[in-house]
Amino acid sequence: MRTKTFAAAALLAAASLTLTACGSGDDSNKPVAVVSEEAGTEKAATVLDKPFEKPDLVLTDTQGKKYDLRKETAGKPTLIYFGYTHCPDVCPLTMNNIAVAAKQLPKAEQDDLRVVFVTTDPERDTPAELGKWLKGIDSRFTGLTGDFATVQAGARTLGISIDPPRKDKNGKVVSEHGTQVIAFSPKTDGGYVLYGEDATVEDYSKDLPKILKGETP
Repeated sequence: MRTKTFAAAALLAAASLTLTACGSGDDSNKPVAVVSEEAGTEKAATVLDKPFEKPDLVLTDTQGKKYDLRKETAGKPTLIYFGYTHCPDVCPLTMNNIAVAAKQLPKAEQDDLRVVFVTTDPERDTPAELGKWLKGIDSRFTGLTGDFATVQAGARTLGISIDPPRKDKNGKVVSEHGTQVIAFSPKTDGGYVLYGEDATVEDYSKDLPKILKGETP
């Protein structure tokens, strides 16, 4: 259940990378994100020429408390992903891959890492629902929900496209969204590394020690 999604090409420069989203089987549109990528490379990580600014988002966490993304993650290595708990494929796979890789880090580094999951389906993903879902993946991960328009605007600043949840032809509610994971440096708080949905546990395991230091994978 995937469709192609736009990214904010105007913010970046150089070669092209196609990104996908879960939620629909329609592959008719194939927009791209423009990022810096070494020709012929098979590396999962794409280092951006121009890092993204961290979204100015104030949402609600799984405890029902306000969570200021910039304030809470300032100076911390941070991974941000937009998805939804009812996603049948990409979302749980992505979050589980990150969780498995994170658990391989020394405990102090596990505690330092911030992994933030922002729902694209806030009507169904209540704080309690998000908390229950993330507990089954990694209880240290942060789940955020809030007004859809706010979430959509925040994702757009990272070149991630999100459509309002809708019903498919079978009456099932789906959420079409970009599947990028953006890594933010603890040194600059800039989003300087992008991962697509094909990133594996091994990819994250190899790169996380560098991301924790704000180094280039």
